[in-house]
Amino acid sequence: MSSKSLETRDLATQEYGFYDRLRAEFPSQIIVDATEICNLACIHCPHPSFKASEHYEARLLGPDLNAKMVAEVQQHGKGITQYIRYTSEGEPLTNRYIFEMLNYASCYSGVTVTLTTNGTLMDEKRIEKLLASGVNVIDISVDAHTPETYAKIRVNGNLNITRPNVLKLIQMAAQVENPPKIVVSYVEQPLNFHETQEFEQFWRDNGANYVVMRRLHSSAGALQQTADTLRQQAEPTARYPCLYPWERITLTPGGELAFCPQDWVHGSVVADYRTTTIHETWQSQFYQNLREAHLCNNFAQHQFCGQCPDWQGTRWPGVGRSYADMIEEFKDRE
Repeated sequence: MSSKSLETRDLATQEYGFYDRLRAEFPSQIIVDATEICNLACIHCPHPSFKASEHYEARLLGPDLNAKMVAEVQQHGKGITQYIRYTSEGEPLTNRYIFEMLNYASCYSGVTVTLTTNGTLMDEKRIEKLLASGVNVIDISVDAHTPETYAKIRVNGNLNITRPNVLKLIQMAAQVENPPKIVVSYVEQPLNFHETQEFEQFWRDNGANYVVMRRLHSSAGALQQTADTLRQQAEPTARYPCLYPWERITLTPGGELAFCPQDWVHGSVVADYRTTTIHETWQSQFYQNLREAHLCNNFAQHQFCGQCPDWQGTRWPGVGRSYADMIEEFKDRE
């Protein structure tokens, strides 16, 4: 079924499973969580409490497992994998191997490569390395329009440093052949509601290829107050399957494969990537059982998913817009 024929699908009649960009053979998205280390303490992110927990070890992904992942995408992902996305729980630019890994993925994967960063470390030298890496999309999370609001949301950050970094990136990207697309993103939340329109207009006027306005989520239940609010808003009987088990897999800083990119407690870890493959894991009995649990709304054996309210923020192909739609539009314009 084509994506155009799915545009008018309603969630009440949605048939879930593998269709459109979602494929049983291999994930359409590979999420690479490059590091657990972050230089900020954002209020909408669990990292501050994660850093103080038993789960934090300041791990970072190395080039060897990155190369193994890229080889799998090259072998199994042609025509299936939309993109490899370097993002998730830490700040990727704190990983000393990040430019090497981005370049390797860009050269050998055969698919779109994207990076999500908070932009605070993105000085001119790093911008030059990013542009030389061949990365296709650079997504900077900013989340505020004024320095005062930025300081409250992105604790330990300074908008008077981050914003010039992003503007410099836009300027330098325009001067290279085959420039990456520059995306600026914004998690809308109580402290910044009043700045939403100004933020979007500013970055549209200053050369960003796309401005992403994200909904606040609970990071798979890790943000308790947000999770409680989302649970109150949802009717339990109306729960539909989370998209992730059909769409993506995460390679963690510790070298594990996980089914949820928002897992801060290692509750979605499936296997050690050193001893298995993405291809094998994606088609494993575990993943089949996980998908069946979501289809049946029976999480007795999958409590991590059962307690998570963020399923309602996932957008199946043809139902609302998603990050994947933006990437596809970028590719269509090339």
